[in-house]
Amino acid sequence: MPSIKSFTMTYDALNESRTFSEGDRITGKVTLVLFKDTKVLKLFVKAKGDGSVSWSTTSGDRNHTYSAGRRFFKLKQFLIQEASHETIIPQGIHHYNFSFNIPQGTSWSKGLPSSFKGNHGKIVYKLEAVLSRSWRMDRTLKEELQFASKSFPPRHSLMSQQVGSTNEEMGLFSKGHVRLNVTVDRKAYAPGETVDIVANIDNSSSSEMTPKFKFTQEVVYCARGNTKFEENVIHKVLDNCVKPKTQKQVRCAFKIPQFQTLTILNCDILSVKYYVKVYLDIRFASDPKVVFPVIILPPELALGPQPDVAAEPYPAGAAGGPSDSDFHSPGVCMSPYPAFPHSAIHEYPGAQRYSAPQPTYPDNPPMYSGPPVVYPAQPAHMSGSYSNPAPQLASPHRSPFSSPSPSFMVPPTAPTSHPPPTAPEIYPSPSSLSHISPPAPTYSLLPSASMLNTDFLSQSDEPPPTYSNLFPSSPENSDAK
Repeated sequence: MPSIKSFTMTYDALNESRTFSEGDRITGKVTLVLFKDTKVLKLFVKAKGDGSVSWSTTSGDRNHTYSAGRRFFKLKQFLIQEASHETIIPQGIHHYNFSFNIPQGTSWSKGLPSSFKGNHGKIVYKLEAVLSRSWRMDRTLKEELQFASKSFPPRHSLMSQQVGSTNEEMGLFSKGHVRLNVTVDRKAYAPGETVDIVANIDNSSSSEMTPKFKFTQEVVYCARGNTKFEENVIHKVLDNCVKPKTQKQVRCAFKIPQFQTLTILNCDILSVKYYVKVYLDIRFASDPKVVFPVIILPPELALGPQPDVAAEPYPAGAAGGPSDSDFHSPGVCMSPYPAFPHSAIHEYPGAQRYSAPQPTYPDNPPMYSGPPVVYPAQPAHMSGSYSNPAPQLASPHRSPFSSPSPSFMVPPTAPTSHPPPTAPEIYPSPSSLSHISPPAPTYSLLPSASMLNTDFLSQSDEPPPTYSNLFPSSPENSDAK
């Protein structure tokens, strides 16, 4: 009867793509299920990364084989330590946890290359669990890891637009010249992203030509000073023919396959590069072409084009411009008075609209740059708890009593916080109006006049105030008289 029922190994994924990179921590566990007590010599787990290349060539009757290998790292952890005598593991289920820290590269060119499998070479990362017993074959478990390198050039250099051009003179079978200008939106992409290409063609020749676009993968294997070159076409697009003596702009967009191998630039025996080639296919002439390098990054490192952020036409908080307030944006209106060129109107839900001129204070500069909060001006004839039920709007016709000069106005106290978006109370409570007679005619007082504290309309026995009470003469005039 066998003593081992099952022997399994699992590891914890760090992301949806189940990839690892430099500096990551690999954690997992080995599960051993035994039918009975079992003697074990040792149990250990290894994490390693290896690269190898190999190809053969034939020269006459002789075959030449070229091969090379690299060990990137190897880590080993004992779960059951080897000792002078065997360790007895009791019957049942046993879990053994393990963890490894993947080495961190010192620079982008010295890091670990990404996983790759090609026709003549591969780069593989894997986990291995080995159970050793006396007089038994070792039982080995292997789990391959997908490794995505973080070792790439600085990010800011990968987001710039690529521009190239070529100007070709035609050969014997055609006259004139051709100019090709090509733009690629950036240099780095992630699998699944789209490459956008714009080609401007100036065909000042007597020949027709066909624009063509290719996205290719180039793999170079190196061993003992020899190289093996391999090219794979991933995408190829043809456009309509460009007639002689014409100009044309051609746009092409293609998507990088979702599981495309990443660019490899930091391995001395194997490299993987990508290129975008734009060329004009011309019969009986050399083909003008423009070639751009493209880098394929892991999704978490790819920096797609940032969305254009429209600049605000006005500074934040300026009248008429965007602001962070919860209230409606203040409108801007023209005032009929030359002393007040603009007036700001704040609109609050459920409230009436009031328009008041915005005073200026030479001796009191504003404390903040935001729009002033304009409150309804209190009518001049208000006294005590009396409130005017209908606000008086500014008249476009000036009069001596319609609008005071700004030099006589008292600066309002700046509010400490914005009021909630509720309508201001403009009607008094019934109790405050119990002693008030019907509304009196409006009297517009000059700022120098003192405010009356007596409601003379409710005193039927007293005459109305005289002009001297409303407009007392100054002490200087009294002394002069």
